[in-house]
Amino acid sequence: MDMDHEVYLFGQILGTHSFLLKGGFLQPDEYSEIQEHYFLPGGETGTAATVLASLGVKVKMAGTWIGTEVTPMLKAFYEGKSVDISSLTYMEDDPGVMDYVVIAGLVRSPMGRFQTLFSTGKRWWDIPKEEDIRGCKAAAIDPYFGEQTMEAMRLCMKNGVPYVTIDTPYDSELHKNCAVNVVSKECYEQIYKGQPLETVMERFKESTDGLTIITQGGKEMLYGRRGEKTHSMKPFPVEVKSTLGAGDTFKAGCVYGLLHGMKDEELVRFASACAGIAISRFPLPLKPPTIDEVRALMG
Repeated sequence: MDMDHEVYLFGQILGTHSFLLKGGFLQPDEYSEIQEHYFLPGGETGTAATVLASLGVKVKMAGTWIGTEVTPMLKAFYEGKSVDISSLTYMEDDPGVMDYVVIAGLVRSPMGRFQTLFSTGKRWWDIPKEEDIRGCKAAAIDPYFGEQTMEAMRLCMKNGVPYVTIDTPYDSELHKNCAVNVVSKECYEQIYKGQPLETVMERFKESTDGLTIITQGGKEMLYGRRGEKTHSMKPFPVEVKSTLGAGDTFKAGCVYGLLHGMKDEELVRFASACAGIAISRFPLPLKPPTIDEVRALMG
């Protein structure tokens, strides 16, 4: 089999309308000036693919179905880049899944129709294909797509492909079998609200042989493994222009570290540096971090 890609990504692939405001964030009954507006690839998987391609990685992705508005944009954007979108399903009668994000400095507000889409009971995402996974060196799996998420996990395990996941509870099979699970501050506060962070971290560590990372925005992130002490690391200090895509870029950095066999501390520092560069610019898809920029920030 001819394997042209090193990494397989499965999850959310969107068309993102991003609006950077001039001045402060939206206020009721007040006018806001749009400084910049873009329509570019987004979603946890779409953004990660863009970042990994910028880092020199060959990627194949599957997940959210694409339609009449999203498809032309994706094809034009990824032309000439090392991202294979041939496994994505095209819908002739639908524009495709899009979201809308309003941004002003450290504050952003995403809007979409995901609650409506998930409540239909219909599948609007791909079924993972073993031929896309077999032979890969690393993968990433978003947790949102039920049985298809679990099938991607099973195919990775069957073919010996280690994977990164995000915001996956410590009692899930996806966490148990992962190489890396990146848990955001938002996920921790939503699922484990009121529980001590240290206690939650220990439960994550003891539930997998993989590495658990809990990020906390601008605060110290925690990381560790079963039977080892929990480590902490401060994010790299940068001037923030937009936080859109920061977590997705961190995930991409973890995939890169997994692909290249990095030790835990190096992997976390690398992913943090990727995210640091991401939040210092806008729009991220047009200015993704390069390997030279990441290494320079890491020192």
